[in-house]
Amino acid sequence: MRVLGFGDNIVDRFVDRGIDYPGGNSVNVAVYARRLGVEAAYLGVFGDDGLGRFLRESIGAQEVAMDHCVVRAGESGLSTLRVDDGERVFLGWNGGGVTVREPLRLDPELAAYVASFDLVHSSVYARSESELPRLAASAPLVMFDLSSEDEYRTPSYLDRVCPYVDLVLLSCSHLDEAATHTLLADVVERGAGMALATRGVDGAIARTDRCSVAAPARQAGDAKPLVDTMGCGDAFLAGFAISLVREGWSADTPLHRTTIEQALREGADAAYEQCFVEGAFGHGRPVGQSAVSSMWRAVDQEK
Repeated sequence: MRVLGFGDNIVDRFVDRGIDYPGGNSVNVAVYARRLGVEAAYLGVFGDDGLGRFLRESIGAQEVAMDHCVVRAGESGLSTLRVDDGERVFLGWNGGGVTVREPLRLDPELAAYVASFDLVHSSVYARSESELPRLAASAPLVMFDLSSEDEYRTPSYLDRVCPYVDLVLLSCSHLDEAATHTLLADVVERGAGMALATRGVDGAIARTDRCSVAAPARQAGDAKPLVDTMGCGDAFLAGFAISLVREGWSADTPLHRTTIEQALREGADAAYEQCFVEGAFGHGRPVGQSAVSSMWRAVDQEK
């Protein structure tokens, strides 16, 4: 099996720790797939600054291939966060830098490269919506993270995405169960092959045009302290999707309920393990001294 993350990369700066971590939705899914034992690669644009070098080195250390990536002149994406009682709190970001401003377009060579993977993942943060028809035409399976923001749940936006994806992930911790089911049904009706909602401690729900399956979250308990929740949704998605592919999932193969139930359990296990990892996948480094003052200004503004 081969998994490709297509689109965003970013540095997550934890202002309370004074540490930068590599990340990005598309990067994370590729890294977690590799950790689950499958071949993985990342395809996207890096900035040519120090943060971009840090990202490339960190992703390479995870044995994720980057041989078709591009380095462009410009700044890397940077988000600022802190952790409150184990939960990440986003303070802001710089818009994604050159990665989002000048993303890759799928020419015939890159489309052929994409076609060599079994599963391709992208997200709203990659600004890759215009490439979804090409991804769908090239890759056997495409999945897309719709995050939690209302702007990515309007009818017009969903109609741009859903017809081209086999699996959509939605973060629904802020919704009750009834609202979550309504949203998942809407996504499937608009063309997505399957919709998956992660609901934090309330578990997850997967829906196809044939069935809806719910599963509880795996609770961390008191055995060891929770580090933070960065990357838990991405880890759930990787564990869930890889379980499905291993059981023969394809765009033309209906999934049995038991197969989805097993995938939900494996996704929950992956998310549980991620709770004990610093940042998205470790590789943290202290923030440079020149960034300390601006870092604490962000904390003061949030207060």
